[in-house]
Amino acid sequence: MEILISFIIPFIILLTVVVFIHEYGHYYYAKKYGVGVTDFSIGFGKEIFGFNDKNGTRWKFCLIPLGGYVKFFGDRNVFSQTEQEALLKKYNKTDQKKLFVTKPLYQRALIVAGGPLANFLLAIVIFSCIYMFVGKDFTPAKIEEIVTESPAEKSGLKKNDIIIGINGNKIESILEVSTFINTSTADIITIKVLRNEKELILQAKPDIIDSKDPFGNSIKKKMIGIKIGPASQEFNREKLGPTKALFYSFKEIWFVTETTMKFIGSFFQGKGDTSQLGGPIKIAKISGQVMEFGILAFLSTVAYISISLGLINLFPIPLLDGGHLMFYLFEKILGRPLKQATQEGFFRIGLFLLLSLMVFTTFNDLKDWGLLQ
Repeated sequence: MEILISFIIPFIILLTVVVFIHEYGHYYYAKKYGVGVTDFSIGFGKEIFGFNDKNGTRWKFCLIPLGGYVKFFGDRNVFSQTEQEALLKKYNKTDQKKLFVTKPLYQRALIVAGGPLANFLLAIVIFSCIYMFVGKDFTPAKIEEIVTESPAEKSGLKKNDIIIGINGNKIESILEVSTFINTSTADIITIKVLRNEKELILQAKPDIIDSKDPFGNSIKKKMIGIKIGPASQEFNREKLGPTKALFYSFKEIWFVTETTMKFIGSFFQGKGDTSQLGGPIKIAKISGQVMEFGILAFLSTVAYISISLGLINLFPIPLLDGGHLMFYLFEKILGRPLKQATQEGFFRIGLFLLLSLMVFTTFNDLKDWGLLQ
């Protein structure tokens, strides 16, 4: 019962929100361009409950809440349809106008891209609301202590230095220092400091140690051996106006996107830490843990998961939205859709890649829970 309350319920709430928003993005553009929608499902498998709206769409919640889908009239899939003539013969002219495959290429692309776009929009709304009604931290970061023989000492960093940049990123908050250090994929970290009103650029090679995050999970952490505190001895949290809140919301989405792409790139370079990859079990664990820190922490996690879902779905892998968009790009270049057999071949490859990733992340999740050694 404790596991149900602590992990499963927060996980279902989180996943339901981000999946609903994603699928609603597809649904919105489908309805905008006159495509018939027969099903809007949160989850897979047996339907638990649902209802039909006035347009005949079945809205339902299914047994396995690990995703969702929007089913279009006359077609279960949204890839480039190469056998349109046979399909069109099944329907009269009125129904043909509701078919996804009869729509112009740009409309099909927007319908497919609508899911990821909705995920990014959700993150913007959450971040903007937090920044406007709760505030954003702008406390300058001052070095209060340096560990002897640490990377920081070897780099030339000194007590009372104010950190104003890391790896080309402007540091506007004390909270960003650890974030930029630990998300860096470079072997050497470039640090810009303000010392006696002069800017200095120094470099440090961080130590990688086994540590614990605030929830007690085992992680690999990069340390340079400094203790930081507020430069003015007090924290500065500022409530932002709508324009500034939007700016920092977009900035946060860009940071997550850039960090994710660098993280993926590090795997191809043989530098990535595969133990950091996780799947639904890890998300369930994290969602339960952040709920203990309150609604703001949970909402922030919803925003970050939403960004990740939107970004991953844009990867050019068949079965994902990005895979469909890749087919539309080929269609635009060639002036015709790819042959059905070619598309099916790509889909088999995409299925293999996604299943392999699912197995790998599940293995990591079970290790994280101590169920595997």
